[in-house]
Amino acid sequence: MSTPDKHTVMFAQLVLMLHAAAMQHMGKIKNPVTGAIERDLHAAQGMIDLLEMLRARTVGNLQPEEGKMLDQVLQELRLNYVDESNKPATPPAPPASTEPPVPPKQEGGS
Repeated sequence: MSTPDKHTVMFAQLVLMLHAAAMQHMGKIKNPVTGAIERDLHAAQGMIDLLEMLRARTVGNLQPEEGKMLDQVLQELRLNYVDESNKPATPPAPPASTEPPVPPKQEGGS
């Protein structure tokens, strides 16, 4: 594989890695380590900002298909970010109790 082809593949991998991280932080996909859906919009915005910086710093240096891919990824992330930021924050789940449940008291006698 020639160096320009290798760089094209590596650029796509970088963009897709940041895309996946942003989607994970928006709670759109599971955290691969914990298997849980986690939501951190501040971190998601950071990933979007990184991609926007990358777009600004590479103007005139990308192949047309690279620029198109980056623009599409940014558009998708921005739309998903707006969607998630309009949703109410989810409260944390209560901790699981280690004590067995207490049966209700029965009234009257038998």
